[in-house]
Amino acid sequence: MVFSSLYFLFLYLPVVLLAYYVTPLKWRNAVLLLFNLIFYGWGEPKYILIMFASIAIDYTHGMLVTRCKAKGNDRGARMAVASSVIFNLALLFFFKYWDFLAQSLAAVGLPFMPVLNIRLPIGISFYTFQTMSYTIDVYRGDARCQRNVITFSTFVTLFPQLIAGPIIKYKDLDDQLEHRTHSPEQFASGVQVFVVGLAKKVLLANNLGMLWDAYKAMPVSELTTAGAWLGIVAFSLQLYFDFSGYSDMAIGLGRMLGFEFIPNFNYPYISKSITEFWRRWHMSLGTWFREYLYIPLGGNRVSKPRLLFNLLVVWAATGIWHGASWNFLIWGLYFAVLLIVEKFFLLQYLKRLPAALQHLYALFFVLVSWAIFAVEDFSHMGAYLGAMFGMAQGGLADPAFGYYLRSYGLTLLVGCVASLPLGAGLWRRLRERPRLVLLPILVLAGLLFSTAYLVDATYNPFLYFRF
Repeated sequence: MVFSSLYFLFLYLPVVLLAYYVTPLKWRNAVLLLFNLIFYGWGEPKYILIMFASIAIDYTHGMLVTRCKAKGNDRGARMAVASSVIFNLALLFFFKYWDFLAQSLAAVGLPFMPVLNIRLPIGISFYTFQTMSYTIDVYRGDARCQRNVITFSTFVTLFPQLIAGPIIKYKDLDDQLEHRTHSPEQFASGVQVFVVGLAKKVLLANNLGMLWDAYKAMPVSELTTAGAWLGIVAFSLQLYFDFSGYSDMAIGLGRMLGFEFIPNFNYPYISKSITEFWRRWHMSLGTWFREYLYIPLGGNRVSKPRLLFNLLVVWAATGIWHGASWNFLIWGLYFAVLLIVEKFFLLQYLKRLPAALQHLYALFFVLVSWAIFAVEDFSHMGAYLGAMFGMAQGGLADPAFGYYLRSYGLTLLVGCVASLPLGAGLWRRLRERPRLVLLPILVLAGLLFSTAYLVDATYNPFLYFRF
């Protein structure tokens, strides 16, 4: 089940909210846990067993870490943390990377690993990271051990951010799991954020996705330079509105239930460098890798060769986290190289350039990165990148480019404007009374238009669903 579906909007969500708010406070986590499991098991009930295993391992290991530390047995505590990390990574490796590795080895003449055709459990990349960080934080003293298994299970299975983030660390929700507050103002704010995310996903991402699909499926012989750039601009906006829209919906749902989640995007396409881009894009993932991989490796307080190694490891991991395919690893290393170059010398020169040139620099390299990210087949990727740089077999432009530009021009323009903080700035400048009048009208319009689209449309992909 996804948030941008009629079943979720008009069946699951109303039932959850009604049951949640008629339940006494002390039982609300138990009720929420039940609905979390229904949400996760909607499409694949058997994978609930995997989630139960993850909950059991990290719950018991958190207890074990606490017990060892209380007895002064730091070695035992570290072994418990290591055991938890190994289990979570093994779980993620088996379901996400086994077949990828088996097929890669077979391709080079080493077919000793069987291809199992394993179906990827929804959201496994997100919830394994969340549960793994819990045990580490208990060991570090950054989070207390949760002894109530219902409360801990509610954290792991929390449906608003279960399948696509933001990646929430236990220490960020510890107090909220047991002492969260509820108010009409908070609920109303949640509805507003949710509808904004829904509109971004349904009205913008879905429509832009159809343009990208047309260019991705286009034969190499027909691809033009202008068309390749138009397609990748469409994909860049689709991915942003798809993922940030889903994050907004998650944050909005959390507020409806009394939770406050961390933001996941902060207008990344206004960045003036790649370094700034990654401070604004998928911020919860960047924070996770910084806290649990980059800093433990030594961070930037090491020699230059070791710093290069640390950055390469972190960005290789960031790339492969996104998917079991070589293009994701290349995509991660592509950013590693750009960030290393910026860190060692380029940033100081970039800052001397006019702001417009800084923006163009960042946007250019980000758009190139999305071509690597989006096209998994190497031969097609090479042809697509070549087309972007003037080596298109179809020439500079063709009638199809003009047709798609006319058909999607308005949607692209709206998407470009909506990816900037202009709207938010104008909204803040309005006086309070006009805002009070306009807000419910805009929220209702967003819900109605999104619903109308979902009723009529058959195209409703979710790009991060597979992660």
